[in-house]
Amino acid sequence: MPEGAWEGAALRPSAAAVAHLRADPALVAVIDRVGPFERPVQPDLWRALARAIVGQQLSMAAAGTIDGRFACLGAGGYPTPEEVARLGEAELRGCGLSRAKAAYIRDLAAHWSSGSLDPEHIATLPDEKAIAALTRVHGVGRWTAEMALIFSLRRPDVLPVDDLGFRVGVQRAYGLDERPAAKELREMAEPWRPYRSVATLYLWESLR
Repeated sequence: MPEGAWEGAALRPSAAAVAHLRADPALVAVIDRVGPFERPVQPDLWRALARAIVGQQLSMAAAGTIDGRFACLGAGGYPTPEEVARLGEAELRGCGLSRAKAAYIRDLAAHWSSGSLDPEHIATLPDEKAIAALTRVHGVGRWTAEMALIFSLRRPDVLPVDDLGFRVGVQRAYGLDERPAAKELREMAEPWRPYRSVATLYLWESLR
């Protein structure tokens, strides 16, 4: 069994993960340039998915503003699935959600409340089965599910090949003329297993 990918509660790469990734010369340069870092985790999967839906196709500033308004609809600081089920479309639209996003949030709440999306069960599933379960919700695509796996479930070996920032990071790290396609990314990332999430975070950080 590989050693853990993260140290502590946040996404802070472990020494074992870093040592493994240093076998790739291009990642050595990235790791040395980026240095130590950590990313926060959202352990509440409901909140992670709701925020991901709210923030789709928005700048971070706009997403934060709308999520703040949405949070005010909950009695406890963030709406629960049960509270969302009782909200009308006008209330959801009133905090800045589009008609589509309001429908997605309500569908997420319906899956959650019915038990068809059970966070404890999701946590036990292998990555691909967890992604399949999450993407049954309208508005949760593969990318959103992958972000939930990394930033909520702390999965160590997720490779988001459709993420633009990741593709740009790989292009720059490897000196490629073009952004690599998904098939090429998967082949390049094979040596990173079982720490592809860690490599991804380093490549994101390299763009900062």
